[in-house]
Amino acid sequence: MSLLTITDLTLRIAGRVLLDTASLSIDPGRKVGLVGRNGAGKSTLLAAIAGDIHPDGGAIQLSNRATMGRVKQETPEGDASLIETVLAGDLERARLLHEAETTTDHAAMADIHERLLAIDAHSAPSRAASILSGLGFDHAAQLRPVSSFSGGWRMRVALATALFLNPDLLLLDEPTNHLDIEATIWLENWLKSFPGAAIVVSHDRSLLDSVVDSIAHLDKGKLSLTPGGYNEFVRIRTEQALQQNRAAERLAAQRAHMQSFVDRFRAKATKARQAQARLKALARLPQIDSVVEDSPTRFSFPEPAPLPPPMLMLDRVTVGYEGKSVLSNLSCRLDLDDRIALLGQNGKGKSTFAKLLAGRLEPMSGSMQHSPRLRIGYFAQHQGDELIPGDTPIDHMSRAMPEAPPVAVRAQLDRFGLDAGKAESRVRDLSGGEKARLLLALATRNAPHLLLLDEPTNHLDLDARDALIRALCDFEGAVVLISHDAHLVESVADRLWLVDDGTITPFDDDMDGYRNWLVERARKAASDTKTDGDSENAGRKEVRRDRAEQRKALAPLRKEAKAAEHLMEQLGKERSKIEARLADPALYEKSDSGEITKLNTRLGALKLEESAAEERWLAAEAEIEAANQN
Repeated sequence: MSLLTITDLTLRIAGRVLLDTASLSIDPGRKVGLVGRNGAGKSTLLAAIAGDIHPDGGAIQLSNRATMGRVKQETPEGDASLIETVLAGDLERARLLHEAETTTDHAAMADIHERLLAIDAHSAPSRAASILSGLGFDHAAQLRPVSSFSGGWRMRVALATALFLNPDLLLLDEPTNHLDIEATIWLENWLKSFPGAAIVVSHDRSLLDSVVDSIAHLDKGKLSLTPGGYNEFVRIRTEQALQQNRAAERLAAQRAHMQSFVDRFRAKATKARQAQARLKALARLPQIDSVVEDSPTRFSFPEPAPLPPPMLMLDRVTVGYEGKSVLSNLSCRLDLDDRIALLGQNGKGKSTFAKLLAGRLEPMSGSMQHSPRLRIGYFAQHQGDELIPGDTPIDHMSRAMPEAPPVAVRAQLDRFGLDAGKAESRVRDLSGGEKARLLLALATRNAPHLLLLDEPTNHLDLDARDALIRALCDFEGAVVLISHDAHLVESVADRLWLVDDGTITPFDDDMDGYRNWLVERARKAASDTKTDGDSENAGRKEVRRDRAEQRKALAPLRKEAKAAEHLMEQLGKERSKIEARLADPALYEKSDSGEITKLNTRLGALKLEESAAEERWLAAEAEIEAANQN
């Protein structure tokens, strides 16, 4: 049985039809990526599924007793700590704990504790802490009040709350927008192991390729479902378009041939009957339209003038704020052909380094030298706040290019897809993606030699991101890139620099190597913590027990752990086979909904069984470890 069923859904906003009798069905455990151009109605559809918007037609049905979670539009606030805020998101747990403290009815008390046990309430603090840690909050930060964090970090808390609820259906709208690349990688891994279903609106190709098992494409008011990740969606869609165009061409040729026969012989008595038959056959021919693609998004950076090397050099530079160092001992060189991506967690100094290069910050010590003819274009992730809502893009660009004629001002805006209509619109009426285009146009107006891009893709759709990648690859100048979009980094950068521990060092590997490095670093940190704990206990006399007796006492637990581990392996193999089967396009070509439902049902059950086996294994290992430490 489907978890979510959308039938003939119609949605209108301000008289504009966004969805026109669209239908979609999502089974338990399925991860669906929802894609479409900016303004197609993706966020509106999520709001309708969540119940915030009433449909103009059709129906949205969630299966009985299914739970739904989403990131709230309002960022959390107040004096409660982060961990308390996330825990408070589970309203049932909060209510039961309150009732447990206030009730005097013994029977009710028993029911409350039984329900608390059923929802795994005792592990809630550790689960919440684990999610917050994955999203970049260390233990100290988790105890600080929400009010002490900026808006971007509060959005992470809102995301953590949605993940913590562990619902049957999770709705995520651009979940990586406020994340760094480390937190994005963590979220990808979390979603892979999440047993519930999810609808993910995202412009992050890496996320869509690694997490989802099908793509729902919202186009011209309709929804179509394609198995596989985003790359597979592009491949299938391209092939379908080619096939449709070929069919349209064949039909047009057949129609032309028949019409030619009719035109030649309609007036001849001996051929009149055949001509009339051809006319009837012509009328019966199906209508197949050629696929007319929307105009592709194009960006174009102006070509910089030649500049002799070295373009820019840093020598033992320290930089920071109000006398406090953020980065130190920076010694590096940038040339016109450099393409560098900065890696590292938010708050480590990536944006500080970009501001140093842009001249927004002066070195506290050391020296920074550059060519006097060097021109720099700087795109800051929060620069959109500096735009004047009541002015047009032409107004902004005219101020930035005071000596340029109107035709040059419009040409610079047109480089980034801001045509006459958009160029004359008020900024308040532009979408987030259109504002990002305006900022890119402003940053590159003087044909810079060096482009500093700090999260340039946050509001760009997938087509615009691809256009940005093509433009950067064609750009003749240097690029320093900060982005959580791994696909953008992999496509543009040829060198990676790691910002960590108060300095910047080259990272001599690719993005896959960086992912592995993050995993290994986390594993090492956990191992060091365990080693420290063992060292502290090693000196205690009570841990010195007879090893033979200990092995004998722990034998049942080891047996239980081994059995659970073996079961996890078997379940994992079966799950992999089912996932491979569900990813096979041939399954959907058969239109065998019964088999698809059966596979999805078994997949959901397998994930629950794996989770239970993992709990058994963890419990046994925990008892073994505890016994070893006593």
